[in-house]
Amino acid sequence: MTEFFNQHQLLLWILTVFTDLSFAVLCYRLFGRTGLYGVIIFSLLLANIMGPKLTVIAGLQTSMGVILYSSIFFATDLLSEKYGQAEAQRAVLLGFFVSIALVVMTQISMLFLPSAMPQTSAFAQSVHAATITLFDYTPRFVFGSLLAYLISQSFDVWVFHRIRNATNGRHLWLRNTGSTLLSQTVDTLIYGLVVWWGLVDLVTALQLAGAKYVFKFAIAVIDTPFIYWACRWKRRPD
Repeated sequence: MTEFFNQHQLLLWILTVFTDLSFAVLCYRLFGRTGLYGVIIFSLLLANIMGPKLTVIAGLQTSMGVILYSSIFFATDLLSEKYGQAEAQRAVLLGFFVSIALVVMTQISMLFLPSAMPQTSAFAQSVHAATITLFDYTPRFVFGSLLAYLISQSFDVWVFHRIRNATNGRHLWLRNTGSTLLSQTVDTLIYGLVVWWGLVDLVTALQLAGAKYVFKFAIAVIDTPFIYWACRWKRRPD
């Protein structure tokens, strides 16, 4: 199976997005609004942990953070649709707080020295080195990712309800896809300019941002049937 997916990375990406969204739908089905909060927190933590892992899909370089971010779009829009703008914005702020807590606690954890006990020192040193590689965020990355998330997701909630009001509650596909595409344009530009510009030239920064936006665009289209599916269910108590 590993060899098969090594040769079919595009198929692996599609399966990953569908799996991620399926777990999000199941979490909502089982736990209601609380489940959607859980989806947002889980996806943010996972995207932050796996974000530095770069891969190439269909000739475009992207990060696992973008791939594993898909259920956040779904959860935020479903909260907006079923529970209102205030609940969706609350979930965005909760995700922002959790992201800050993750950064602070991982930075503290890296201050602890690895064990020097003879029986475990080699293992402890290797894990410590891997942890430093994974969580030693630069201030530019921390600021850029948190700023992009807070602004873009708040904008997503606002646009979703503007479209909903303008269409009198019709055309769920339009507000779901439209709000995601517009908000992720904002997210991509902020992240590309704040994080990448300066490390690379402006053209390269925009190229990297553009490649990631292609995947965000595709995810916004893919998650539309999932939100229609979930919206057919009655609101259930948490």
